[in-house]
Amino acid sequence: MLSEQEIISTFEMVRNENLDIRTLTLGINLFDCLDSDIEALCDKIYNKIVSKGKNLVQVCDEIGDKYGIKVVNKRVAVSPISLIGGVFSESDMIKIAKTLDNAAKSIGIDFIGGYSALVEKGITKSDRTLISSVPEALSVTERVCCSVNVASTKAGINFDAINLMAKTIKEAAWLSKEKDGISCAKICVFANIPPDVPFMAGAYLGIGEADCVINVGVSGPGVIKNALQRALKNNPKIDLGRLSEIIKRTAFKITRVGELIGREVAEVLNVKFGIVDLSLAPTPNVGDSVGEIFEVLGLGSIGDPGSTALLAMLNDAVKKGGAFASSYVGGLSGAFIPVCEDLNIAQAVEKRRLSLEKLEAMTSVCSVGLDMIPIPGDTPWETIAAIIADEMAIGVINNKSTAVRIIPVPNKKPGDKVKFGGLLGEAPVLEIRKNLSPNEFVKYGGIIPAPVQSLTN
Repeated sequence: MLSEQEIISTFEMVRNENLDIRTLTLGINLFDCLDSDIEALCDKIYNKIVSKGKNLVQVCDEIGDKYGIKVVNKRVAVSPISLIGGVFSESDMIKIAKTLDNAAKSIGIDFIGGYSALVEKGITKSDRTLISSVPEALSVTERVCCSVNVASTKAGINFDAINLMAKTIKEAAWLSKEKDGISCAKICVFANIPPDVPFMAGAYLGIGEADCVINVGVSGPGVIKNALQRALKNNPKIDLGRLSEIIKRTAFKITRVGELIGREVAEVLNVKFGIVDLSLAPTPNVGDSVGEIFEVLGLGSIGDPGSTALLAMLNDAVKKGGAFASSYVGGLSGAFIPVCEDLNIAQAVEKRRLSLEKLEAMTSVCSVGLDMIPIPGDTPWETIAAIIADEMAIGVINNKSTAVRIIPVPNKKPGDKVKFGGLLGEAPVLEIRKNLSPNEFVKYGGIIPAPVQSLTN
């Protein structure tokens, strides 16, 4: 039971501390749309998405107003399109992407996920067709997001898939060069991708999920920061154990709010409630930053020595609080540290307090990965592949989800500013070390075998 004081503090979170529901994502299974005719398939896909999602925005807004808690983003995730469009050509895949885009526009959502492939153990013809179509598909649509799983603890690390995705990212950046390579902001490369991620660009509806399901992504970095500030003001000598407890209790309240909203939306839409993703998801707004939590707890900046330990504490406390609040926790459920989407993190990069190497080290203890990383546009695909491979290794060896969303910004060099706008934010281009020799390692291809910790049966 929450005490009267805790209930009052929850209202304070909503009113003054940027507490909201960051995303409410409707998962829609498309396997009953399968057809050997591309036009018929596209019609079925469009009609199912619109019929299931037509009231999503309205219901989210009404229930958000009822409780005074805004649902910021309403989105849809569908079954992996590499499986739905398995028999079709690259041009047909692009037709499917346009259909997804049109359906998303019709129901009033900003992003739709599921232009996806699962290739951790091998690449089928349909997987390869979808991946080949990604650069053009994302350049001719506005709302479609792509996720590709290239590694898992059970299967190992598929370097053939990593190399293919690195080349795809380079091409996607070039085709959207007029907008600073923004297509790459809608491409996520994963290890151990969960089947129920509500956050874009990684969201898709996994095999084995319900026909339609609501998954919720909560927010709360501003709430956590303010709770810590109050505690430190009341007791400057408080220790880290008690600070962890404050984070845990705050995460509990955030999660309860998220599940309350999600369950009510699911009930009104007459679909299954799925999970709450506990991830702390920042925005480019002041006061809604994961990076600010680091400064409140005594670091000069995120990226300084101590950052990895602090992130480990934060991530663990959030998971403990969320898991106590809900029996249905899923998705990524960690702390996002996106360069472009977090104002404080972008400033740390600009001040040269945070490097790509330190970001990678920090991802070993969070549940997300290298997120929204702008790099010079002339970075070779081999280097991008190697960066992806390093991050995949962290996920595979530690048996956790991790991902890379990297943007080689055409015609930009380190320090140049990139502005994507909205929740995608802005940041300076990170430096990639110039003394790197040609990377031949990634070119061997094949699969690094699954680690010994995969032998759990």
